[in-house]
Amino acid sequence: MAAKTTRTGSTKDPTRAFFESLAARGHEPLLANASGTMRFDLADGKRADHWFVKVRNGDLSVSNKEAKADAVVHVERSFFDRMVQGRENGMAAALRGVLVAQGDLGLVLLFQRLFPGPPRSRGPVIPGQGPVARSEGAR
Repeated sequence: MAAKTTRTGSTKDPTRAFFESLAARGHEPLLANASGTMRFDLADGKRADHWFVKVRNGDLSVSNKEAKADAVVHVERSFFDRMVQGRENGMAAALRGVLVAQGDLGLVLLFQRLFPGPPRSRGPVIPGQGPVARSEGAR
């Protein structure tokens, strides 16, 4: 079976697809009350990829800059790939020390809403409200 490719022709990876989908949304209602910046430092051997996300009342922008942020998340790239596929849980990873978050932990907890639930789930879950229905543009 041939590998799926992105518009640029590179092999599609879950992390890039996740951040590209955030950028394409432009606005995320689940973060309507959140503002701040987050940087994800994803280690892959001796190198690290950086993803910088700016949230302003739910409006999102995404880049690869390695800038100062309100919250910084350090995790192995392969583990983050599994998180964005719903195969790993960020909160459990933080408790095990696999994922290290620094800075505005409230922002990190809010951002966690954007990760998919486990396979076969219907999407992110808001406590007290159940699964959030996904629009076609949010996939």
